[in-house]
Amino acid sequence: MFSKLTKRAVSFAAGKKYNVNSVGSITSEQVFNRENKYGCHNYHPLPVALSEGEGVFVWDVEGKRYFDFLSAYSAVNQGHCHPKILNALHQQSKKLCLTSRAFYSDVLGEYEEFITKLFKYDKVCPMNTGVEGGETACKLARKWAYTVKNVPKNKAKIIFAANNFWGRTMSAISSSTDPSSYEGFGPFMPGFEIVPYNDISALEKTLQDTNVAAFMVEPIQGEAGVVVPEDGYLQTVRKLCTTYNVLFIADEVQTGLARTGRMLAVDHESVRPDILILGKALSGGMYPVSAVLADDEVMLTIKPGEHGSTYGGNALGSKVAIAALEVLIEEKLAENSEKMGNLLRTELKTIPTDIVTDVRGKGLLNAIVINKEYDAWDICLKLRDNGLLAKPTHGDIIRFAPPLVINEEQVLECTDIIKKTILSI
Repeated sequence: MFSKLTKRAVSFAAGKKYNVNSVGSITSEQVFNRENKYGCHNYHPLPVALSEGEGVFVWDVEGKRYFDFLSAYSAVNQGHCHPKILNALHQQSKKLCLTSRAFYSDVLGEYEEFITKLFKYDKVCPMNTGVEGGETACKLARKWAYTVKNVPKNKAKIIFAANNFWGRTMSAISSSTDPSSYEGFGPFMPGFEIVPYNDISALEKTLQDTNVAAFMVEPIQGEAGVVVPEDGYLQTVRKLCTTYNVLFIADEVQTGLARTGRMLAVDHESVRPDILILGKALSGGMYPVSAVLADDEVMLTIKPGEHGSTYGGNALGSKVAIAALEVLIEEKLAENSEKMGNLLRTELKTIPTDIVTDVRGKGLLNAIVINKEYDAWDICLKLRDNGLLAKPTHGDIIRFAPPLVINEEQVLECTDIIKKTILSI
C-alpha cells in the first residue's frame, strides 16, 4: 500500500495537485478568517493553512506541498508523523493515558530509567512544556541555594543571558530583554539578573555574589536569531560555575536532541550542566513532553508536594518520549544534522553578501541575516510561494531548521529555492 507521501509524489510527478481534502472543504482564507475571529491574537502566523505533514513536508488545505524549514521551532526533529512515534502513541492510548502522579503507572519508571541512563543523570523531573522545564529548573536552583549552598532566605539570585528566550510565563518574561515579551506585564519576578551573552568577564563578576544560585543559558540562542557563542564559551561557563559554587543550567529545549549535530549542543564542548532542560523534540512534535535532569544533590532538594503537574510524566507522554529518543539514536539523526547542516551553510554562503550579510548556525539550526534594505517577512512570503516555509525573527533574520531526516537531494533542492527566491528580489 502506498503511504500518503508516496501517493502525493506520484500525483506531483504526473503534474497533478494531490488534494488531501474533499470537494467543498475549507479554504486557506477561511482558515485565516476563522482563527482571526475566534482566537486570541497572540501570534502573527505566516499566511499558510496546513492540514497534513509527513517527513520534511507539509501540505496546505488546497493540497500544495511545502518543505518545512521551521520544524515547529525544532519540535519535529524526527520529521512529521514519524511512524514509530505514531505507533507508540497509538498503542499506549489504547491502554492508559493519564493517572496523574497520585498513583504509579507501569510506564513512567521505564521512561525515567531510559532518559536518565541516556543522558547520565541521577534523576529526571517529567513535565509537559519547555517553559515548565525552565520554571522547574529555577525552582530547583532556588531550593538548592537555600538547603545546600546556605543562601539567606529569599535572597537567591538566578543569572540569565541577555536576549534569552525560554517562554512567556511570568518568570520567563521576567528574565527577558525583549520588550515585546515583557512590556505591559509587570511587576516582574525578583531575584533575576541579566548579563550579556558570550561575555565571560561580565558573567564572572556577577557570579562572585555569594547569593547567586544559578546561571541559565541557551548553548546557542535560538529565538535571538541562532546566535552561536565563541568556541570555549561553554567550557569557561562550566569552570566559573564550579569555581563559584553556582549551578550551570543548560536550556536545551530547542538546541538539544540532535538539532545542532550532537545529541546536546553542550556536547560540542564536552561540558555537563548541573541541570539540563529538554522539550520540543522530546516527543517528536507528537505530544507535549519536557524533562529536567539533575543529580540527587539538586533534584532531591524538592520534596513531595513542593512541585508537580497533573499531566507531567503521564503514561502516554512517557511512551512517546521513549520512542522519540529511540528514533534519534537509531536513525543517527545527530550525524545527519551535522552533515546536512554543513552542506546547507556552504550553499547559503554563495548568496551575495549585499543581500545576505551573515550565515550562521550549527547542525540544522541555522539563520541568515538579511540586509536591512530588504524585508525578511516579504522574503518568507516569496519562499512560501516557491514551496518552502520559514519565519523571520527580530525583523532581519530568517531561521532555517528543517526536520533532521532531510537528505542531501532535498537540501540542495531547498537551497536552490532559497537562492533563487532571494536573488529575485
